[in-house]
Amino acid sequence: MNKDSKGSFVIVAYKPKPGKEEKLLEIVKNHIPVLLSQGLVEEQKSIILRSKNGTILECFEWKSVEAVEIAHKNQAVLDMWEDFDDACEYETLANLEECKNLFAGFERIEGYL
Repeated sequence: MNKDSKGSFVIVAYKPKPGKEEKLLEIVKNHIPVLLSQGLVEEQKSIILRSKNGTILECFEWKSVEAVEIAHKNQAVLDMWEDFDDACEYETLANLEECKNLFAGFERIEGYL
């Protein structure tokens, strides 16, 4: 990866499939450690939030735009993303009720990286 590349801070919204919220939270708990082990994200805690409709939001920083591209070819990451696909649907922030407000407020989920 090019050390001059800037990181990319992202917010991802995961809507748990019925009966899969606990599984999703476990996957989210392990998400950053897997990405860190592959050298793809900045070494800092992610922020995990919950919307009123139960959607889980994760905020973290990729090391670079190239890191995102590398992740799409990394088997450890691809395996983890399959687990995500089993546990959730990806949601856009615009579909969350909170994001229609000037200041979008969410519940912080404690105990997760």
